[in-house]
Amino acid sequence: MGTSQSREGLEVSDSDSDYDERDEEQEEENYEDAQTISTSATQTPTQLDEVDARLKALKLKYQSNTPSPSSSSSLPKNAVKLYLHIGGNTPAAKWIVADKRTAYSFVKSNDNEEVEDEENENDDNDERNDGKWYLKVGIKVKARVSTEMQLKMFGDQRRVDFVSNGVWALKFPTDESYRRFITEFQDRLFYNVYDLEPTEENKVKVYGKEFIGWVKPEVADDSVWEDADDASLGNSPRITTPVRSRDDLLEEFEEAANGGVQSLTLGALDNSFLVNDTGVHVYRNFDRGIHGKGVAVKFSGGDLRQHTANKALLMRAETNMMLMSPMSEGKPNASKLHQLDIETGKIVTEWKFEKDGADITMRDITNDTKGSQLDPSESTFLGLDDNRLCQWDMRDKKGIVQNIANSSNSPVLHWSQGHQFSRGTNFQCFATTGDGSIVVGSLDGKIRLYSKTSMRQAKTAFPGLGSPITHVDVTFDGKWVLGTTDTYLVLICTLFTDKDGKTKTGFSGRMGNRIPSPRLLKLTPLDSHLAGETNKFHGGHFSWVTENGKQERHLVATVGKFSVIWDFQQVKNSAHHCYRNQQGLKSCYCYKIVLKDESIVESRFMHEKFAISDSPEAPLVVATPMKVSSISLSGKRHG
Repeated sequence: MGTSQSREGLEVSDSDSDYDERDEEQEEENYEDAQTISTSATQTPTQLDEVDARLKALKLKYQSNTPSPSSSSSLPKNAVKLYLHIGGNTPAAKWIVADKRTAYSFVKSNDNEEVEDEENENDDNDERNDGKWYLKVGIKVKARVSTEMQLKMFGDQRRVDFVSNGVWALKFPTDESYRRFITEFQDRLFYNVYDLEPTEENKVKVYGKEFIGWVKPEVADDSVWEDADDASLGNSPRITTPVRSRDDLLEEFEEAANGGVQSLTLGALDNSFLVNDTGVHVYRNFDRGIHGKGVAVKFSGGDLRQHTANKALLMRAETNMMLMSPMSEGKPNASKLHQLDIETGKIVTEWKFEKDGADITMRDITNDTKGSQLDPSESTFLGLDDNRLCQWDMRDKKGIVQNIANSSNSPVLHWSQGHQFSRGTNFQCFATTGDGSIVVGSLDGKIRLYSKTSMRQAKTAFPGLGSPITHVDVTFDGKWVLGTTDTYLVLICTLFTDKDGKTKTGFSGRMGNRIPSPRLLKLTPLDSHLAGETNKFHGGHFSWVTENGKQERHLVATVGKFSVIWDFQQVKNSAHHCYRNQQGLKSCYCYKIVLKDESIVESRFMHEKFAISDSPEAPLVVATPMKVSSISLSGKRHG
């Protein structure tokens, strides 16, 4: 399950004089040889010509070397030292010098064109070149400037690490050159994301005046992060570096999952469920994880057999399950769903999505509130499509549950409330708080907050950071939102103080001008590389509580064969060492990893009531296509 300690943080050099000492020593030796040759030679014209030729050859050979350690101005423009990480995550892992004296440049290129050096461009705004910016380091590295590079800063070492067909590090000769590179990189990234020059005017255009702190965190009101320390979470373990030790993650159970697992649905009562291409498999909930009961509801035919359900939603005190199957491969949208009676093990009806007499589709469904699946009388749930947000009601318009037993046609869900937006919202995912407020993530990266009373207009709309939101979650109290993108997670605080001095969330009112900047949760470049270039983050979740006064303690997301766990309180702690010497939005790299032997379908924490006394958290359930595992976190504290 675990892997060895990450070697990503190893110092890339034993010497602070990365640009001078060894080269100078070699240079001095060669020039000493040259002087010996010249002084020992007799002064005949032929011999003098020979010595002169050899001196010229030496001068040409070494003229690119740095002349003097005391003169940083003599370094080449944009000078850096380039390192390559080898050995992966093995004990033999190390950094090697790939180029001890090279230079970087930012160059513009279309994907099918050779890059053009910045120095050769007359103007960065040259309209004839509408390509994207690339980072070029000597002849060894050319990488499109993007979040996929997973750039990580080490300000105290004047160093950045990044991914580009391997894991690389750049070491800078001065603090000034390091800071200049970071600023240039962030400006090029802004251009590549928004196709706009990184001017103050354009940044306000993209983010809005209220959210300028998202692009200039130094001006944001981050008092909510400073005040986030909660004594009630004092027993939560602290993680100082990426940890994969078996002492911290104890695998309680692992068993075969009958193959082809598509989704994991955890219950807060007796049972949890795995859906695969043959049916729904029932697991028993225990305080150390879940165990298979050997009971399954088999799909006997129809749409469920042809298209495996990609979404399962528990309802009515977890006695019923709504199963939604996509209409076609590769697209999540569905025109109907099936209702499974868990107690009888039968599909009791097939529901149609319809509005104003016309069939419509949904891409996602969720419960009305974070705890409503425990309500035995629950008859409504929420639906989301690209441009629709609504509530569906299984009762007829007179408020009576529809009689479906003798119906020859699929009954129609009643559109209870909602809104069909004009084109452009591109909704992707959504989640609800304990009181029924709704958070929605979009393709453009925006995250919108809707109150429980209106789905027509968002109370707050957070700007995108350039990456689509593929999954979203929210704490029970609505104070924190977690968005998942392919390359990072974004944690947003929704708290603000209104004009009357009252503390509210962005679900209940417009947040105004004092909006805190978000925090990013990322993998280190090494772990990102080990996870695989094609593997993306998905399914970021808070741990699971369904009561007021209870606090979520951890966050978990999946990427490739990794389940990645962050300590929630540590992420909120502004004094956390991860945030030192960072420019731009603060990024947290401290986490635990659960490593499986195949790609992970989903990772979720069980309901908090299943936490045991010697663990700070309920078990983590990890489902792969062939297995399901239950992992406990120890209460061991890290320094």
